[in-house]
Amino acid sequence: MPHKLRHIRIGLDEANAFVTAHHRHHKPVVGHLFSLGASVGDQIVGVAIVGRPVSRFRDDGITAEVTRLCTDGTRNACSFLYGASARAAFALGFKRIGTYILASEPGASLVGTGWRMVGETPGKSWSVPSRPRVDKHPLQKKMLFEKEIT
Repeated sequence: MPHKLRHIRIGLDEANAFVTAHHRHHKPVVGHLFSLGASVGDQIVGVAIVGRPVSRFRDDGITAEVTRLCTDGTRNACSFLYGASARAAFALGFKRIGTYILASEPGASLVGTGWRMVGETPGKSWSVPSRPRVDKHPLQKKMLFEKEIT
């Protein structure tokens, strides 16, 4: 029997708990604008956490960013959450939404929901001599996908 996905609004604590339990390479986030869950019945099968862009160059007041997207592997949950995140951001007045994925990830869920690849980053450490940090994220190339309001 096919499952019926529905979206629900969830708090950051609940979304971060799901990320802690299921994300392959990222830790929870500190803040957000909003979080969405994908559920089948009473079971949460995925979350999207949307915040301000991580890059200061993209933080223009009209751009939101999916900073975490995580599922338990439920079919179509990624596409469902990317689409719902974009609709929610546009309803809140944002003109653009973006996200970064690892170059090793296919991006099919993004392309399938109308996002387009607009750039790539080399993937590097956030640590600099004036502000040393311990890297807890993958340092490989990343692809930037965006969707703009139409």
